[in-house]
Amino acid sequence: MFSASIRHCKTRAVACLLATLPLGLTACGRYHFPKYPANYREFAYVTGGAANTVAVLDLVYLRQDRVLQVGINPTGITANPVRNEVYAVNTGSDSVSVIDTSQNKVVWTIGVHHQPYFIDVDPEGKRAYVANSGSNTVSVLDLEHHREIFAAATGEQPGVARIANDMRSLVVTNRASGSVSIYSVSKDDAHPLTLRTAYPGCPGATDAVILPDSTKAFIACSGSHQVMAIWLAVTPDSWPGKQDASLQQDHLLARLDVGNTPTHLALKPDGGEIFVTNFASDSISEINTSTNEVGGTYIIGSKPSRGVISRDNSSLWVTNFGADSASLYSIDDGKLISGVRTGSGPDAIAFSADEHLLLVGDSRTGDVAIFRTQGTEPGLVTMLPAGGHPNDIAIKAFTAK
Repeated sequence: MFSASIRHCKTRAVACLLATLPLGLTACGRYHFPKYPANYREFAYVTGGAANTVAVLDLVYLRQDRVLQVGINPTGITANPVRNEVYAVNTGSDSVSVIDTSQNKVVWTIGVHHQPYFIDVDPEGKRAYVANSGSNTVSVLDLEHHREIFAAATGEQPGVARIANDMRSLVVTNRASGSVSIYSVSKDDAHPLTLRTAYPGCPGATDAVILPDSTKAFIACSGSHQVMAIWLAVTPDSWPGKQDASLQQDHLLARLDVGNTPTHLALKPDGGEIFVTNFASDSISEINTSTNEVGGTYIIGSKPSRGVISRDNSSLWVTNFGADSASLYSIDDGKLISGVRTGSGPDAIAFSADEHLLLVGDSRTGDVAIFRTQGTEPGLVTMLPAGGHPNDIAIKAFTAK
C-alpha cells in the first residue's frame, strides 16, 4: 500500500543481484502441500486499487475464487481475528466494505471520513480503527453493528492507526505534519478515544508497530532516515516496575538512525527485533527493541518496500520494488540467503496461515505471485490475477460449518 507514494523516491543502483530460481508448478507438485480437512477454508483477499475490487484467492486449491466489487480505490485490508469477516478500506469513496468470508460476499458498507487509508482491528474483534488521511481524523467502528461510532481529530494526513494488544493505546502516524498521536482507548461508545500525547519530529511518519506487551511503539519517519521509539504508558498494576511513576506516562525514548526513506517495519513475533525496509538505501536495518538500538544495516535489494517475518522468528522476506524480486534473509545467520523473481513492482507481502506459502502482490502487473516456502529452496507455484494495482493482502482461514 506504500507503493503509490514511494514510486517517486530517488532510485539507486541495485547493490546485489538476486539469483533467479527455477519456476513452475510442476517443479514442486501437490505432494509438497499440506492435507486439509474437507471443511477447511483459507482465502487471500487482495485490494485492487485501480480496479475497485477485492480479488478472493483460494489458497487450498490455488485458484481465483471470485472478484468482489467494492468502493473506489481500495487500499488497506485486514481480517477480523474472531469473526469471519474482512474489511477493505475504500480511499476514493470514503467507506469500508465488510466481506463475509463464509460467503465471500460484500455484506455491508460503512461510511467513514475523507480518504481513509488503513484499518486495524482490536484483538477481541469488536472494534476497528480507520485513519482518514483526507479529513485528519481517525474513525472508531463498531464491528458488531457495522457502524462508525466516533471520530477523533489527528495530525495532518494520518496514514496508519495501530491498536495495542492490551487495547489501552492507539497510535496514529501523521504523514504531512510529521508527528505521532497517541490516544487512550475506552470501551465507552460515547468517548472511546482521548488524545493523550502527540510527538513531532518524525518527517513523513508512515508505518508503526507496537510490541506484543503493549509497552513501546516504533514509527517509520519516511521523510528522513530515522525510526522513532516511544514508551507507552502502563497501568500501575500491569508492569513489574509499577513503583516507577515514569512508566505510567508516555515518553520519547529515541530517534534511531536507519537507512534513507524507511517505509515498513517488520516486527518479530516475539517482539525482540524490528526490521526496517529502507527504500532509498536498498537496505534493511535491524532494531533491538529492548535496548532501542540499531544493531546493523544490511544491503538487501533495489527499493525494498515491505517485509514479513516467520512465526519462528528465523526468516525475513522482503519485496524489492525496484528489482521485481523478493529476498529471503536469515535472521538467525544474519545474511541474505536467496532471492526469487516476482512480477513487476512487488510490494504487498503475506504468509498463508501455516506459512507454507508466501504471497507477493505485483503492483504493476496486477497479479499475486505465490511461492512455496518449504523445502531446500523457495519456488514459484503459480501467479493469480488480482486486479489493477494490488495494494494490500489479508489472509483468513477457518473451518466451515
